[in-house]
Amino acid sequence: MKYILLLVFALSLQLGMAQDKTSKDLDSILQSMPKDEGLITSYFEDDKLYFEFPEDVLEKDLLMVTRLKQLPANYSAYRNAGSKTSEQMIHFVKVGKSIDLVQVLTTNVADEEDPISLSVAQNNLNPILASFPIKSEEGDAIVIEVSSFFNADSPSFNIIPDGLKSEYKIGKADDKRSRINSVKSFPQNTEITHTLTFPTDKPPRGNSTNTFTFQINHSIIALPEDKMQVRYEDSRVGWFGIRKYDYSSDALKSDEVRLIRRWRLEPKDEKAYARGQLTEPKKPIVYYLDPATPKKWRKYFIQGIEDWNSAFKKAGFKNAVVAKMAPTEQENPDFSPEDVRFSTVRYVASTTRNAVGPSVSDPRTGEIIESDIIWYHNHLRSYRNRYLLETGAANPKARTLDTPEEEIGEMMRRVISHEVGHALGLPHNMKASSAYPVDSLRSGSFTQKMGIAATIMDYARYNYIAQPGDKNIRFVRQLGPYDDYAIEWGYRYFPNSSAEQEQKILRNFVDKKSTDPLYMFGGRGNDPDAQTEDIGDNAIKASTYGLSNLKIVAKNLNSWTTPQGQNFDDLEELYGEMLGVYRRYIYHVVSNVGGVHETLLHKGQQGIPYKATGKSKQKEALDFINDNIWTPQYWLVDEALVSKFAESGKLESLISINKRVLKRLTDAKRLNRMWDTSSTLPGNGLSPQELLEILAEDIIYSRTSPDQVERELQKHMLHQLIQMKGDEDLALELKGHSLALQKDLLSHFKTRISSTENELKAHYSYMVQALEEALDTGK
Repeated sequence: MKYILLLVFALSLQLGMAQDKTSKDLDSILQSMPKDEGLITSYFEDDKLYFEFPEDVLEKDLLMVTRLKQLPANYSAYRNAGSKTSEQMIHFVKVGKSIDLVQVLTTNVADEEDPISLSVAQNNLNPILASFPIKSEEGDAIVIEVSSFFNADSPSFNIIPDGLKSEYKIGKADDKRSRINSVKSFPQNTEITHTLTFPTDKPPRGNSTNTFTFQINHSIIALPEDKMQVRYEDSRVGWFGIRKYDYSSDALKSDEVRLIRRWRLEPKDEKAYARGQLTEPKKPIVYYLDPATPKKWRKYFIQGIEDWNSAFKKAGFKNAVVAKMAPTEQENPDFSPEDVRFSTVRYVASTTRNAVGPSVSDPRTGEIIESDIIWYHNHLRSYRNRYLLETGAANPKARTLDTPEEEIGEMMRRVISHEVGHALGLPHNMKASSAYPVDSLRSGSFTQKMGIAATIMDYARYNYIAQPGDKNIRFVRQLGPYDDYAIEWGYRYFPNSSAEQEQKILRNFVDKKSTDPLYMFGGRGNDPDAQTEDIGDNAIKASTYGLSNLKIVAKNLNSWTTPQGQNFDDLEELYGEMLGVYRRYIYHVVSNVGGVHETLLHKGQQGIPYKATGKSKQKEALDFINDNIWTPQYWLVDEALVSKFAESGKLESLISINKRVLKRLTDAKRLNRMWDTSSTLPGNGLSPQELLEILAEDIIYSRTSPDQVERELQKHMLHQLIQMKGDEDLALELKGHSLALQKDLLSHFKTRISSTENELKAHYSYMVQALEEALDTGK
């Protein structure tokens, strides 16, 4: 027994010495590595990364945000530098001799005093994202190594969506070509940047390396100890939100609630605020401009950011939004754009034509913590081109590729305002552009005061309605009355009121305004009043004005874009974008066919939530389409223009546009919706049978001598009708109508064969043969 005790003692001593040696070895390693103190103290060198944190960080509410910092060329049209791939609340949890990194689920909630909270916890077990052995634990300091976690493609990072992994046949991350790049620690956050490289068997065009390399940034952020009071969403006011299911609700189910995402704004002087005086906030929303921002553009960026102060005055705040240049290292050596304490506007030297306004918010309350707006340099080119194409006919300043600096600056200012709007919590509001009468947009006094849409959060960039000769027109968007209304609703401060009391006050506020077109909110869907890139309350009238202007631009495009001695590359680029403008004007009208107007209402408000577009309006839209699509638009392919840069004509472009429009009009979803809404919704909508008959008349019966573009369109319509028989999604009644129409067309084409010659005879013979095969064999 004595020997056993001695043996145990010896083993214990050896183990203790080994642990002590390991601890000393680690201490030696850490002392030799660069150290960065902050929320989580980091030690990083040669791809080795250690975290050290006190025990009070354990189970502290943290947010981990993952963003793409750099990504491969031609990777995805919907992901770019700055795109967020994941945002999750996390805890570091001590389990024995390990630290677990746990994702904390925040969607399902219950009052902690409610017994059902036990069941919510039991049925929503938080997933463990990673587990790290404790390397050292001295006093309240815990050390773990996290190198392998950030050198791998953790599913929680969501770097590459499953769809893109499948499309490009992307393999696992190659650890030999992946590494941690940098780590920075700040008082409220720690930033980790690392590189991941993946092999791909089916890369996009231009990638001959069969390799995708990404640089990723992770932010670990301390969430506020003092939680901001939540504000509940009202669906009639557009706002980014957080969805939760409240199991302590009085409803006989888990009640879905949505909290809006907003900054914490509280008045410095609450008594003055209560008296209705404008008051500065305790903590304004401050944006720092990237030092890389070209000097000539800086004033426009600052104006675009601070333009929102006019809206915040409606909520009782002055100087709520502040823009300033980032401090130099001498002015503030601790300043960093990665530091969560600072919101920034980044200027990125990139060929990407975009700007984005992401923000980070507390998933518990919706409080926006910080925001980084990203402006990509080449975005200027997109705006310059569209400015010329959409306003050049009525706006002499736009008739050049050397757009005056103040004009470019004004566009940039409004783009930044739009992105700041997102960062304040506002989503797109595509309904707002239909608030103004079309002819008001030809008025100088109206547009200078009201802009061209009721909000800057719509995609209503330019005034393409104003005609040559209209005076003092505003051509570029600006903030509008909806912006004032939305900011007041989201940021009005109510001291000593609960979230539920606020909700009642704000509901009454919205009840009084939301049915006024100036204050309506709407997404896209099937509502012809909620489209992207349109302006005015009548798409048919607006597009008629737009096409009239575009024809003037087409005649002058060469002279406006190509100086003597220059090649025609810019002309070719502008021509391609001009076809895109033409398509947009047409699609705005197409949306009226089978459209359903949506008005967001609560019970007690006057109006009808859903109403079919009236039959007369749909027929007017189809007349416009007949005049401006089915009748070939040869002005778009004028040989004097196209021959400058194309070795063959552009008839195929006309044919392609025609096919796309016809496919949209005869899509099974649209036809089924018309079949349903024409009989179940108010508004006396057009039936799908009537639509097909009108299309047959306009495309086939009325064209006695169709030219080559019209013949291609007729052939495409025939194939659309034939394919309806096999379309499982199409209502059976509509298949029957398509069959009857095919029989009528067969008789028509047989009659035409005997009265025509040459290519027309061949065309009609083809149509007869195709119909006979379809009708005889059921194909």
